[in-house]
Amino acid sequence: MPKFNRRTEFAGLIGMPVKVLARDKNELRLRFVGESHTSLQVLREKLNADDRVDYANYFPGHPDLDDPEFYVRVNGKSSPEKILKDLIDSLEKQFSKLSL
Repeated sequence: MPKFNRRTEFAGLIGMPVKVLARDKNELRLRFVGESHTSLQVLREKLNADDRVDYANYFPGHPDLDDPEFYVRVNGKSSPEKILKDLIDSLEKQFSKLSL
């Protein structure tokens, strides 16, 4: 299975390097390079609230040695990539309305 790096933008401000570790029809395992509990907790909570998602969680690993891994398993015909992208797009819209 080919692995690739991808940089996603969150709220148009933050670039997140993402490495796909495993992918199949209903499951996706990613590594978010340099991310912390804050952003991954938001993704996990929102994904688990989605009826199309069976399970979503992240595993932090060793704090000094490992970047966290994120796992999503979906039910039905929706792809995990589409559900995750839809969620990130929704969060981007919510965060873009904030002003500091």
